[in-house]
Amino acid sequence: MKVDTAKTVLVLGASGYVGGRLVPLLLDKGYRVRAGARNPDKLSCRAFSSHPGFEPVQVNVLDQESLDKACTGCSAAFYLVHSMGPGHGAKNDFSSKDRLAAQNMVKSAEKAGLKQIIYLGGLGDQGKDLSHHLKSRLEVGEILQNGPVPVTFLKAAMIMGSGSASFEVMRYLVERLPIMITPKWVHTQSQPIAISNVLEYLSGCLDNPRTIGKTFEIGGPDILTYARLFKIYSREAGFPQRLIIPVPFLTPKLSSYWIHLVTPVPSSLARPLAEGLKNPVVCKENRIREIIPQKLLTCREAIKMALARVEQEKVDTCWTDAGEVNAPEWVTCSDTNYAGGNIYEIAYEIRLGLPPEKIWPAIEGIGGKHGWYYADFLWRIRGVADRLIGGSGYRQGRRAQSELRYGDTIDFWRVILVKKFEQLRLLAEMKIPGQAVLEFDLFAQGKNQTILVQRARFYPKGLWGLTYWKSLAPVHIWLFKGMLNKIARNSGAKILEGPVKVKKTRDRCSLS
Repeated sequence: MKVDTAKTVLVLGASGYVGGRLVPLLLDKGYRVRAGARNPDKLSCRAFSSHPGFEPVQVNVLDQESLDKACTGCSAAFYLVHSMGPGHGAKNDFSSKDRLAAQNMVKSAEKAGLKQIIYLGGLGDQGKDLSHHLKSRLEVGEILQNGPVPVTFLKAAMIMGSGSASFEVMRYLVERLPIMITPKWVHTQSQPIAISNVLEYLSGCLDNPRTIGKTFEIGGPDILTYARLFKIYSREAGFPQRLIIPVPFLTPKLSSYWIHLVTPVPSSLARPLAEGLKNPVVCKENRIREIIPQKLLTCREAIKMALARVEQEKVDTCWTDAGEVNAPEWVTCSDTNYAGGNIYEIAYEIRLGLPPEKIWPAIEGIGGKHGWYYADFLWRIRGVADRLIGGSGYRQGRRAQSELRYGDTIDFWRVILVKKFEQLRLLAEMKIPGQAVLEFDLFAQGKNQTILVQRARFYPKGLWGLTYWKSLAPVHIWLFKGMLNKIARNSGAKILEGPVKVKKTRDRCSLS
C-alpha cells in the first residue's frame, strides 16, 4: 500500500512503553507522526527524534485545550494513554481520570475531524468479577466508541516484551524465588501476545477500511496458565525449575505487596495488575489474523527475544517510561541565595588527568549492575528500607547500562537532566522528608584535564527534614570522597587533586 506521507498521525502516549515503540515503526512506514506526551523532553533524546517526519507535542489528555491543539491537522490518532501507574493505583482513582480523558478525546477528535481512533485496551468480559483495572480499560473503549469518530478497539492480554510491567514482574519473581508461594491465579488461563505482534496489529489497522469501527481481540498462539509461563521462563533463562505452591489465602492486595517487595514494580501498580490476573483472558475470536496476517510469536519465542534484548542492552522502552517527570522548580539553579536559603547542599570536586569524554562513561554507567562505586551495601540497605515503607526501593536496574535518557530510572533515582560529557542530574524517588537531587558536573580544563564535581542538594520539609539532612552530613562527606576516588579509578584517570570540598559554587545554572 502506497502511503500518503502528507497525512499526520497523532500518537497519544508516545513516551510510554507501547507508544515509544510504535512511533519509529510508523515513521519507517512513511507516516508523519505527531508524538504527544506530557513531557516532550522524554522524546527529544530518542533515536527517531531527528526524523523529518517526527513532530513532538506537549499534551495532557485531561486538558481539553492542549488535546484540541494536538489533534488539529491529524487524520487519525492512536490512543495509548491511561492513568494507572506508580503513585496512582493505590487510591483507585485512575478510572475517573481515564473516563474524563476519554470524554475529552471524543470532543477533540470530533472537532479536529479525525477519520479514525485506534485504541489498545485489555481482554475481559464485563461482570462483577472483572478487576477494576480491566473494567476501566473497557469503559474507556466504550466511551470512545460512543463518539462520532470511528474507533478501532484492540483488546490484548499480557504483552510480552523486554521492559513491559508484566514481563518484569514475571522475570523478577522467577529469578529471585526458587520456591514460589503464589495465589490461586497462578492457574488462570491467559493468551499472551508479543509486543512486536501488538505493534504490527496497531500499525496495520491504520487507514485499513476492514478495521475501522470494529473491535478485535488479539493474542498469541499459546493459551496457558501463569504457572506454565513461569516454567517456560525458567527454562529459557537457564534457571532450575521453580517449585510453585498455590495457596488460597493470598489475596490480590497481599499479592501486590509481595510483588512490590520482590520486583521493581511498586504496590500501587502491582495491585491493579494482580487483581486482573484472577480473570481468564483468552481470545474468543481471531478475525484480525485474516485481515492483518503476520507470524505470531509463541511465548517461548517472545521470552527468548526479550531476554536477548535485555542481555544486549537494547531495551527501547520500559514500563518506567510512562508518567510525568515531576522535577521541582528549585533544581533548575543551585544558587541557594536565589532559592531563599532553604536549599541545603554538599559538594566535593576532584581534578582528573583525562578529558571529560573519557570520564563520562563512568558517570553515565552508574547504578544498576555497576552499583554506585563505593559502599554499595549502604545503597542496598537504604533501598530495602525504602521498599518496606512503600517507596520505590532499590530497583537494581536501569533500561540500559551504557546509555541514559531523560526520564530514565536508575535504581531509586530519576534522570531529570543529561548532557553528554557535561552533566547528569538525578531526582530522588525514595521516601524522604523533602526533595533531593544528586548531580555530577564535568568541567574541561585544557585538553587533558577535567574537574568532576559531585553535589547533593536537599529541600527539607519541616523539622524532620532538617534533622534528616543534618544527621546524614557526615555520611555524605565519607561517601562522596569514596565515590569520586572510585569513579577516577573506574575511568582510568590519574587523580591530580582532591577530592576536596567545594567552597564556592561551581555549577551550570540553567536559569536564563
